[in-house]
Amino acid sequence: MSDSPDARSLLSASSQLNLMEADPIDDKEFDIPQVDTPPTLESILNELEDEEEPFVLEDTCMLNSDNMDAHSCDTSSLASSDSGDPAHLKRKRRTADLNTTIHGSVLRHSLLKGISAQIVSAADKVDAGLPTAITVSGVIAVGTSHGLALVFDTNQALRLCLGTKATGTEFGAVSALSINHDCSRLLCGFAKGQIMMWDLANGKLLRTITDAHPPGTAILHVKFTDDPTLAVCNDSGGSVFELAFRRVMGMRSCDSRCLFSGSKGEVCCIEPLRAPPDFRDHPITHYCLLAMASLTKILVIGLKPSLKVWMTFPYSKSDPSSVPQLAWQFVPVQKTVNPILAFCKGDTVHFLLVKKEETGTIHVIKQRQLHLSCDIISLCWINSRTLVLVDSHEKLQVVDRPSQEVLETLDLEQVQLVYSSRHFKSLATGGNVSQALALVGEKACYQSVSSYAGQIVYLGTKSAHIMALRNWRERIDCLLKQEHFVEALSLAWSFHEGTAKAVVGLFGDPVKRKAVVGDKMVEMFFQFAEHALKKCPEQGKIQVMEQHFHDVVPVLVDYCLLLQRTDLLFNQLYARLAENTVAKGVFLESLESYIVADRLGHLTTPIMRDLLAHYHGNGMMESLERCIVHLDVTSLDIQQVVQVCWENQLYDAMIYVFNSGMNDYTTPMEKLFAVIGPPLREGRSLTDEEVVMGNKLLVYISCCLAGRAYPLGDIPEDLVIQVKNQVFEFLVRLHSAESLEEEEVFPFIRTLLHFDTREFLNVLAMTFEDFKNDKQALEYQQRIVDILLQINGLISLDMDPSLVMVDNPDFTPSQVGGLFTFLARQLAKPDNTLFVNRKLFDQVLEFLCCPDDDSRHTERQQVLLELLQVGGVVQFNEGRLLALAEKAKFYQICEFLYEKKHLYDMIIDCYLRDPLRKEEIFSYIHNLLSMPGYSPEAKQTVKDKALQHIQELVTLDPTKSADLVVFHFSEEVQQIISELQDDHLLFKFLSCLLEPREGHHTSGTILLEHGLHELLLDLMSRFAPQQLLSFLQTSQHYRLEEAIQITQKYQHNQGTAYLLEKKGDIQGAFAVLLETLKEKLGLLTAESGREDGRRDEEERENESTLTRVKDSLNDIIVLCHQSSQNLYQQQREVLWFPLLETMMASQKQVKGLNDQHTFEVLKELTMKVLNCMSSFISLLAIIQRILQDPVYGKGKLAEIQGLILGMLDTFNYEQTLLETTTSLLNHDLHWSLAHLRAAVTRGLHPRQDYCNICLQQYKRRQDLAEEIIVFSCGHLYHFQCLQQKDCGWGCASELQQQWSCYKCSSSQGGRGGASAEPGRGRSASLAQTRVTSVHHDARAEAQGKKVIVEAMLDLQQEQSWDQLRCLYRGPSRLSILSELSHCHSNEKTGLLIPAQPGSEHFQLKLSPPPLLDE
Repeated sequence: MSDSPDARSLLSASSQLNLMEADPIDDKEFDIPQVDTPPTLESILNELEDEEEPFVLEDTCMLNSDNMDAHSCDTSSLASSDSGDPAHLKRKRRTADLNTTIHGSVLRHSLLKGISAQIVSAADKVDAGLPTAITVSGVIAVGTSHGLALVFDTNQALRLCLGTKATGTEFGAVSALSINHDCSRLLCGFAKGQIMMWDLANGKLLRTITDAHPPGTAILHVKFTDDPTLAVCNDSGGSVFELAFRRVMGMRSCDSRCLFSGSKGEVCCIEPLRAPPDFRDHPITHYCLLAMASLTKILVIGLKPSLKVWMTFPYSKSDPSSVPQLAWQFVPVQKTVNPILAFCKGDTVHFLLVKKEETGTIHVIKQRQLHLSCDIISLCWINSRTLVLVDSHEKLQVVDRPSQEVLETLDLEQVQLVYSSRHFKSLATGGNVSQALALVGEKACYQSVSSYAGQIVYLGTKSAHIMALRNWRERIDCLLKQEHFVEALSLAWSFHEGTAKAVVGLFGDPVKRKAVVGDKMVEMFFQFAEHALKKCPEQGKIQVMEQHFHDVVPVLVDYCLLLQRTDLLFNQLYARLAENTVAKGVFLESLESYIVADRLGHLTTPIMRDLLAHYHGNGMMESLERCIVHLDVTSLDIQQVVQVCWENQLYDAMIYVFNSGMNDYTTPMEKLFAVIGPPLREGRSLTDEEVVMGNKLLVYISCCLAGRAYPLGDIPEDLVIQVKNQVFEFLVRLHSAESLEEEEVFPFIRTLLHFDTREFLNVLAMTFEDFKNDKQALEYQQRIVDILLQINGLISLDMDPSLVMVDNPDFTPSQVGGLFTFLARQLAKPDNTLFVNRKLFDQVLEFLCCPDDDSRHTERQQVLLELLQVGGVVQFNEGRLLALAEKAKFYQICEFLYEKKHLYDMIIDCYLRDPLRKEEIFSYIHNLLSMPGYSPEAKQTVKDKALQHIQELVTLDPTKSADLVVFHFSEEVQQIISELQDDHLLFKFLSCLLEPREGHHTSGTILLEHGLHELLLDLMSRFAPQQLLSFLQTSQHYRLEEAIQITQKYQHNQGTAYLLEKKGDIQGAFAVLLETLKEKLGLLTAESGREDGRRDEEERENESTLTRVKDSLNDIIVLCHQSSQNLYQQQREVLWFPLLETMMASQKQVKGLNDQHTFEVLKELTMKVLNCMSSFISLLAIIQRILQDPVYGKGKLAEIQGLILGMLDTFNYEQTLLETTTSLLNHDLHWSLAHLRAAVTRGLHPRQDYCNICLQQYKRRQDLAEEIIVFSCGHLYHFQCLQQKDCGWGCASELQQQWSCYKCSSSQGGRGGASAEPGRGRSASLAQTRVTSVHHDARAEAQGKKVIVEAMLDLQQEQSWDQLRCLYRGPSRLSILSELSHCHSNEKTGLLIPAQPGSEHFQLKLSPPPLLDE
């Protein structure tokens, strides 16, 4: 493709709009300027359209190096539409978003006006009919419904009109067209099956082919191959034929060969591989490849040198109405160019790379597939990287294959595509096609789309349209015309970087490409700036104007910096923008982010001057400081900048200017010391600003000593040592430059110590870390340490070093302590080179162990520990050190010293006395006794020590103490118990000791000591009686008699009852619980009989007593319930009746006390007892017992009226329930038997009248009596045939023999009926029927003589029937009732095995059951 836009390959026109339906345009809304002199109609008609050019068909190759698309990298961004977002009034910066891909308008869609007019005219004037097919090569040919072919040249002029109306009458509509590669021949296929060949040079008819394929089928496709004597066609029968053209002795002939028969699967699309001119010599062209798409698969075959199938590829699942599509394209892959076949059916496009191997075989490689969310009806390549698809909604999509990104979507609804449905249904020949092919034909538009040399032509019912890729300039200009400058710049930058998709007209060489695109972007910068200034609102809020320029200026700055055109930015663009004050301010403010990000390091002098003035004038001092520290110092007016920084306290910027501009690293320190020094000397507290300055000073000193520049970067390597020496020289100065007489020595170090001792010493510590081999630095280090000691009053440089001073009123003890900590850490280093007077070191130790000062106790201990671990104090008397440590309560130091002396038992004392580490003593003892590195003597001493302190250990943590005993002291349990004097402590210890453990079981000797468990039981009865019952239930190691005595001793009736029940004394347990219940009922009666004086308080007491009564009653009911299972009727009555009498007696007592609430509760509890009793004792016995009561034996039984009525209600409920259940069971049984009988007696209808094994008629001979077996699936067999096949499941007698359908069971993967799934075939039948055929004539048969039918059900069929019935009817009602009863008996839930209604386990509760959600 040519670089110049003047040599475009096709006619372009703007999108066709229906102007009749357009709304009137509001000039103000769309900002349309007023025109002084409106143009005349004549001038408008004579004016050329911007995009209208002659239609030129080029045979250019898409793969030339000069014209090849710029290779693009894959992006995951989405394509943007052309429309820009409306600007918001919020003040937000808009910069170039390099992550969002803008594609703009990729396709040029043009109406072929000349051809469209000729099509309409031909239909009107010569009755050519509607267009039906189109093909494009060096010319364009259009077929019509009346059998004509119109041929147009490159200027859209009609060159030939081939055929006549008579042709159309005889052959039908033109259904397919094809032009050979040199544009000399045209093949026309017709709806009635004929094919004609025309000479395009003179319009002469060369061949009429009527016998190339079976008659009565329409031609769907006819295609030339690269061999001019070879073509292929595809008819509506789904077959494909090869057409070989011959000319012998001046006679033209055509030989036809069937390549694929429609009986094997109907082909509905064919595509021969046709090479572009540059690839005519490609080795793969010798095979004359042809791709065919049937309804189920893709085939690639070679026509030469002999017919061969190279590949078949089945489709994935898709909609049956989806149209298969094929498209070939030569694509460069890994420095070689090979054809790729794109094919699809539905929404997925597959790609197959086809290449010739050295062995001469064709190798097909599957490539990455493309998924789209649409049903594709047309698929074309427009170049080697881009596809154009049309979906069933006539939406056109341009897709980039490498990135699988949709670049653009257009609506083709106005084109009104022509569909080939009539030809696929073969309506012209009677419609004799399959339903599947006719369904596909509904969306087939193969003949309406034709591609050639990077252009695609679409045929509409009244027009022809052409699509081609716009070149890169057009795509940018389209966005510029719509005033989408930001999107246009983004698109241009993607061209510049080579990341754009579907690029046309750019150089392959990156240098040339960037130069051309860069020049175009410079033009766009000026257009954008002029447009922004022109569109700026002249009046209104300042925020609106600022937002307007915030959408423009940062984008210009961004792209200028990306193109590295700062000269353009700071000269022409700034000069133009500076004419507007708001634009100038936005420009200067937008520079900050680029300066801070180090994308812009140098500013011109005028820009820097304006920047300082603008930021200073608007109070943006922090932003100004951020900019200064990132700028090149050579672009700054140092004097002006320093003055502005000092006046506005921009200390970071000031330090940067002094350091970078003048290599002066000490002046900034002097200026900062001058600010924070005086208030510190006067003892005043610092302001927040002064604290910030002090912190900056510390960080600055740290950076200088570490070789780093402040606030960012690094000091030049040749200056690092010099800067360190300058800073050290400054710090160790005896006096400042402008010192007064009263100034103390070493003012700078003194100031820093006063400001923040800890942080200053941390800075020194970090600095000293770097001093390894630097002799000069080591001298400074020693010097600073000496100065620190002198300032703190510890030594005097003009005095004898042996004289030591402790007190210094200028520094607090914590500051002096901080200094000692620093010194101790420096001395503790292995490579320490500091020299400190030994007596001073003694004082350091004295200070660290000073017991008078409790501040920073842990830190001082840690420092001393570090010293000990390094070995810095070995020359000291360990006894004295131990005494100091004990005095100072440094127990870790003591532990360290004891560890060295192997006095492990003393370490236990250290742990016990150290409040912070007491809890760790258990781990220490356990580890020491468990690890193998200690001697038996040492372990014994530790054991003895632990036993001495066992009371203290148990008090500290009983659980961990018990763990220790289990692991290490199991033999000394009795001794430990005797040591523990406190009973409560002993109870806690034994509870932990005897509780079950996971992982490690308690020692057997401990568990077997019954005395321990009984001792714990005794203690638990005293201290935690609520845990007693749980302990009795879980523990198995106590003796029953002793335990009963203990519980009786402490009157724990619940525990006593449990133990008696466990012993087997049910009556004793019942008596204990009954006595408890009577006591609580007595209390309740007493409370109910009190006066009404303290009513509220008594009500609360009454409620708690009622709760206790309920709990006690529940306990006794549970006991009776559990015991009644194994007792006789008389024994049960002995248990239940006393309980009932107790409840009724208390009810009578309360009734006379006017406490209605208590009476109601007791009445409810009595009913509960009755309900529970009724499961074990007959109702008759209960009523008799009640009536025998002397109280109820007389009178009208009014007191027990409620009880009697309740029992009668229960009886009525159970009677109703039983009747309903019986009715349901009878109904179920009747339904099952009725349906089973109906199924068994139903007649069977055989599908065929022959045996499915021997394939002979079921009556092989008239005079032969044969047995026939018919299955419910409809298959029929001879009895003898089935016997021979051995299909039976058993070999028993004839009556017991059971069969399965041989054909159905074979298709299910097995011959035996047992292996066939019951749901798969109908052979798993409800009945198999044996028919005995007897000899009778045709007349008798016609009269319907009776045949003998014998029906039977086998066991498997009965089970299958039951499963089927349960599946469709849900659970049986009997099973639901059974489940209810089992649920109330605390058994598992679910659909259970049905129980008989009269069985013992079918128990129903006396109250109506809860509703079950099915």
